[in-house]
Amino acid sequence: MSDIEIKRKKGESFEAAFRRFSRRLQQSGKPLDVRAGRYFARTPNKNKVHKTKLRSKTIGEQREYMLKTGKVTEEELRKPIRR
Repeated sequence: MSDIEIKRKKGESFEAAFRRFSRRLQQSGKPLDVRAGRYFARTPNKNKVHKTKLRSKTIGEQREYMLKTGKVTEEELRKPIRR
């Protein structure tokens, strides 16, 4: 987790030791590193990209077929699906 260690001095309160620890942690820059990687998303690999493209293609073909056969209207397809 953290490589910063603080030992409580003799007669020092917990709050004072915690403040010292917090200050050392801020000075080290570790919280900035953690925040920088917070929303990092890996790029999907080749197989995953291929699968999602195939899936979207089949769904599009199914929609086109349903529209052509008259099983569903354009307005019904635009409605949000409630789960």
